[in-house]
Amino acid sequence: MLHQIRGLAAALAVASVAFAPVAAGAMGSSSDDSSSSSKPEKSVVKEPGFYERGVAAVEAQDWSNAIVYMGKAINADPDNADAYNYLGYARRKSGDYQGALDAYKVALDLNPEHKGAHEYIGQAHLEMGNVAEAEKHLAALDSICTFGCAEYTSLKDAVSRAKGSS
Repeated sequence: MLHQIRGLAAALAVASVAFAPVAAGAMGSSSDDSSSSSKPEKSVVKEPGFYERGVAAVEAQDWSNAIVYMGKAINADPDNADAYNYLGYARRKSGDYQGALDAYKVALDLNPEHKGAHEYIGQAHLEMGNVAEAEKHLAALDSICTFGCAEYTSLKDAVSRAKGSS
């Protein structure tokens, strides 16, 4: 079942999104000539991986690229709960609540104590008007964060605001 969920989430990550081109790394030239060359060697700069590019896109609030790169990161590492969490976050911020919930659920299947996924799925439920579901994730965070944590405090404040406005 988890394998099917991961496959579905990975498919969601890349569905209807064109892959961003990946620049080729600099390649040094080889020569049979053993004499020294007057041209300096090109240094090879390692490009960040898909996950790192996805995180950078999230930080830049570039949701479409975050979705693309997190989808690629998930394809490369289907057990990366953080990538699913970021994918959910980017989907939620772009208005795709079902895609966000699906990604958060996979993150929580992979790591049931993932604080970020509990907070963000709770936030998604609040944005969808489902305070009761958000409270379930707040309770989970209360259990996980023995002495409190930022994720618990953030979701608790959001739930309080939602209850105050309803």
